[in-house]
Amino acid sequence: MKTRPDILFLLLGGLPATAMAHQRPNIIYIMCDDMGYGDLGCYGQKLISTPNLDRMAAEGMRFTQAYAGSPVSAPSRACFMTGQHTGHVHVRGNREYWQRSLRQNAFGQNPDYDVIGQEPYKNTHKIIPELFKEAGYKTGMFGKWAAGYYNMKHPDTYKTDAEGNTDTDAWQTSSSASLPNLRGIDCYYGPICQFQAHTYYPNFLNRYDPEKYGDQHVVIDTLKQNINHRDVSSGHPDYENRAQYSADLIHRYALEWIDRQHKDEPFLGIFTYTLPHAELWQPNDSILQHYTDKFQGDDSPFGGAFGSWYYRNANRHAQFAAMITRLDTQVGEILQKLEEKGLAENTLVIFTSDNGPHTEGGADPDWFNRDGLLRGVKRSTHEGGIRVPFIAWGHDVPAGTVNDHQLAFYDLMPTLLDYAGLDGDAYSLKASTAEQRFDGISFAKTLRGKHRKQKKHEFLYWEFHETDMMALRMADWKMIVKNGKVSLYNLATDLHEDHDVAAENPEIVARMTDIIRREHTTSSMFKITLPGESGKR
Repeated sequence: MKTRPDILFLLLGGLPATAMAHQRPNIIYIMCDDMGYGDLGCYGQKLISTPNLDRMAAEGMRFTQAYAGSPVSAPSRACFMTGQHTGHVHVRGNREYWQRSLRQNAFGQNPDYDVIGQEPYKNTHKIIPELFKEAGYKTGMFGKWAAGYYNMKHPDTYKTDAEGNTDTDAWQTSSSASLPNLRGIDCYYGPICQFQAHTYYPNFLNRYDPEKYGDQHVVIDTLKQNINHRDVSSGHPDYENRAQYSADLIHRYALEWIDRQHKDEPFLGIFTYTLPHAELWQPNDSILQHYTDKFQGDDSPFGGAFGSWYYRNANRHAQFAAMITRLDTQVGEILQKLEEKGLAENTLVIFTSDNGPHTEGGADPDWFNRDGLLRGVKRSTHEGGIRVPFIAWGHDVPAGTVNDHQLAFYDLMPTLLDYAGLDGDAYSLKASTAEQRFDGISFAKTLRGKHRKQKKHEFLYWEFHETDMMALRMADWKMIVKNGKVSLYNLATDLHEDHDVAAENPEIVARMTDIIRREHTTSSMFKITLPGESGKR
């Protein structure tokens, strides 16, 4: 009998000591959406129950200085996929393609967008699933894509420019050439467009599954029960009658895909789950009821608004906490599935978040993270916007380890390749050229407990155009550039970044400024103000 997810607080057995030496390891990379550094019990959270992720940390390695690629979704994911930091990667912001394509009555009585999605990746730069597919891995991705756009009227038309990249001028008459079916993904289910993922009861999800359904391209999977009721943008209470919860649908599809895998064929699963991003709305089951009771008298409502993709609720703190625990339960089910299939002994599982905590839809990170450990939230390059939880569990990962290695998402490309016994060096900083940039350094040695042999970064780099912020970390020094103004912090003594010591350290400032100017390449779409300048370039 299948155990209900809302009452499952899994008790997982220990990892087998032996590995399947004859086969390359399987890899599952779980990247959730907008979870803050302090939102898990193993990172100090006191109000939210996360037994499975806490156990994953206890049985694996918990990193304390891991960083997202960017303080928002699309560019952070791009850094992971491409092995490039935001001074080099093409996608540096949430550039949208859906705004001008609204079609009334697209799904029953509900409107939606004919074109959905974000700025596509460059096809001339390989991404992680392409590299693993070339190496003989089965590849699946479940959750947000955010790496190209999809045109419902032209689902299998792809127009490219002279270099072979998506011709973005043709977005009204074609789909992007950077969609899962064209970028190394064997099976995909989720929202192509991260804007669509703002609601948990959407009109549709996207699918590409040639093995099960014979799909020749990405298709629309209409959620037929949902579209019988009003959508979230209507502000109508009939929205509450929608019952097809996308976070559960995506998770169940991912579990079913794991069921298809076999011991004799390695696989890469990229699970870009949408929890706990707003909207704060979910099934009213025992998980939510637990927190509704727990926070009774200490909660507050979110009013919502007509035309908003964040639905109203009466208990925003309970909603957020329940979303974290729901995600924790899903992670537990993934680990349990691997054990049931006999795959756990040869599988690396990584869990992280795409950026810092959000304040959208009624979310209140200050209420949950009362220690105020880190400054800043999503969209900020202060520590709170980019330092994220990061846990590794599985084959060769020493249990019960806490590690302070400084890493960023662009390290994952060489790391996962190295871990799989492939050529990570060819896609790392040491192989970077002016024509083909790579910024990552493999930390596979650290994952295997060989920290003393681990190469380290001279610096980590971020830029984000929306808030006109840049950041550079060099050892314990952290430089923030906002609207061209420079601040300097010593994280060893000032983790909250309260005390600007730029004036006392002109040589450090000059050195870090030179690095920023060297690492930044100009982007016409995502303009930023460099240190000491005024106005975006």
